[in-house]
Amino acid sequence: MNGAELLVKSAVETGIEYCFANPGTTEMPLVAAMETEHRLKPVLSMFEGVCTGAADGYGRIAAKPALTLTHLGPGFANGIANLHNARRANSPIVNVVGDHAAWHVNYDPPLASDIESLARPVSGWVRTSRSAAGIPEDFLAAVKASWQPAGQVATLMLPMDLQAADVTAESTPLTVSAPSRRFDNGSVEEIAVQIRAGKRLVFIVGDTGLSEEGLKAAGRLKRLEGIELYAETFPRLSYRGGGLPDLDRLPYFPEQAIEVLNQYDYVVCAGVVDPISYFGYEGLPSRLAEEDRLMSLARVGDDVTSALSALAEMVSAPGFSPLQGEVALASPNEALTPQSIGQVVSANLPRDCIVSVEGGTCGYPFFSASAHAAKHRVMTNTGGAIGQGIPAGLGAALAERGNTVVCLQSDGSAQYTIQALWTIAREQLPVVILIAANHRYGILQNELRRYGVTDFGPQSLTLTELEKPRIDWQALSRGYGVPAVTVATNEELSREFNAACAAKEPRLIEMAL
Repeated sequence: MNGAELLVKSAVETGIEYCFANPGTTEMPLVAAMETEHRLKPVLSMFEGVCTGAADGYGRIAAKPALTLTHLGPGFANGIANLHNARRANSPIVNVVGDHAAWHVNYDPPLASDIESLARPVSGWVRTSRSAAGIPEDFLAAVKASWQPAGQVATLMLPMDLQAADVTAESTPLTVSAPSRRFDNGSVEEIAVQIRAGKRLVFIVGDTGLSEEGLKAAGRLKRLEGIELYAETFPRLSYRGGGLPDLDRLPYFPEQAIEVLNQYDYVVCAGVVDPISYFGYEGLPSRLAEEDRLMSLARVGDDVTSALSALAEMVSAPGFSPLQGEVALASPNEALTPQSIGQVVSANLPRDCIVSVEGGTCGYPFFSASAHAAKHRVMTNTGGAIGQGIPAGLGAALAERGNTVVCLQSDGSAQYTIQALWTIAREQLPVVILIAANHRYGILQNELRRYGVTDFGPQSLTLTELEKPRIDWQALSRGYGVPAVTVATNEELSREFNAACAAKEPRLIEMAL
């Protein structure tokens, strides 16, 4: 057995199911080794950012690590943007990066680079294997490092000569247990004291607090006088619909978020870090609430659900009451708008599906409409590096094979990792990609207005519009093997979306705005 075969064996023994891969020359021993163990399923992508984004989506839904395999520093660098998002989502990911053989790297060959320095900003754990016999121990350490209560990215560099080296290895089984979560009852009691004292509290809820049971507990607290709850602005995974409480997301722009939070005596963090503005704007504070007004119910990685439930019991909150109501229906024959898209998609969501949302055009309108939709889960772009939505949907579809995944995607950010369509087609996954095609970077035009630009000149439009030529989404999608249509009215979207979900195969729908 060689080092590469040891790693593949270790991956299976530790429960790794998929390897999202874009290998190169220095990973050929690992590619060959996968023939020895068919329980590890390789998934090829034509861009490393798709591999890392898919691993992120898989980790969020499966709640266990996926494996990525990339080629040297440049290949790993192609995946860094979505590893940044995964780091912010606390997703458990193990990256294996092939490196040059030790006897070759000192000659400074063209693809040599400092891979560890590339890995550290997006990884909580980094190591380079130093012996073939030590590969199982290194890999086990990587899996354990990634699979924490608050998951993280772990990156292991594996020189090619160690992959190819023969090893006489002890057959010691490698096992990793799922991490257990806890919460601090003292923190719960501190919050209860403030509630009993009649203080006005606003909660920002994230992590497992946005699970089904977490939301039910949050809904009980929300019924108390003087108490309000918001979801974090970009949750890693949140349940919606099916009668669950509707926790609005904390506003994105700082002045709006500050206005909301300033109405309360204390801001309670429940599975989120301190609330900080996404960007810095002159004249506005970076902190959305003063430090002396912040309280912590539970940290990221804690058992946020149980903390919320314990608090609800401690303050004798009313019982859970399912949310009543239906999705507002858009006029069938009218042209699509972001608001009507949110309504049409929400009204027709398959029960228990997964929605991957990326883009400002339709993201919040969908969120607003989806409170009364069938029960579903939503993934958002936690780190702000664009190109996450479709790859994350790909990974989610593999985590729950057969379940429908809907990618609600803006046209500009979709282009960053559009190669994901090819992998979705190859794996024949029931992923429906909805492209909001307004042919511009809407968020950048909004930011220009905030900066004081009222009239967009030719230079500004050149950098914020996606025209001349317009992207032919049908041709592009079909070129990657995914059938596609274009719709322009609410009725057309409703018909094609229902047909796409029923087909249980890859489909792309361009929504002309």
